[in-house]
Amino acid sequence: MTGVSLSSADLDPRRRRILFRCWHRGIREMDLVFGQFAEKEIATLSEAELDELEIIMAEEDNDLVRWIMGTWPVPERFLTPMFERLCAYKPDFEYPADALPRNA
Repeated sequence: MTGVSLSSADLDPRRRRILFRCWHRGIREMDLVFGQFAEKEIATLSEAELDELEIIMAEEDNDLVRWIMGTWPVPERFLTPMFERLCAYKPDFEYPADALPRNA
């Protein structure tokens, strides 16, 4: 999966904005991690969880990718259940079957 598949029509404006921002991070790896996480979780996150997700999203992508991939230690302020959920999420890096090149 490499793009938005969740319809945002039933989401409130804040959740639509967060979903969009999750898919438009700036680094493709972060788009996939945040975007797919948001698609799966955005509808059920509490207001406090949305607040925390937005705080995490405000960090630099280069730092986030290092923390999430485990190449840098996670700052203490992000040792939270939300950040752990985000880090534990394994995005689907598979191409859709109809996007794969066909053998000639």
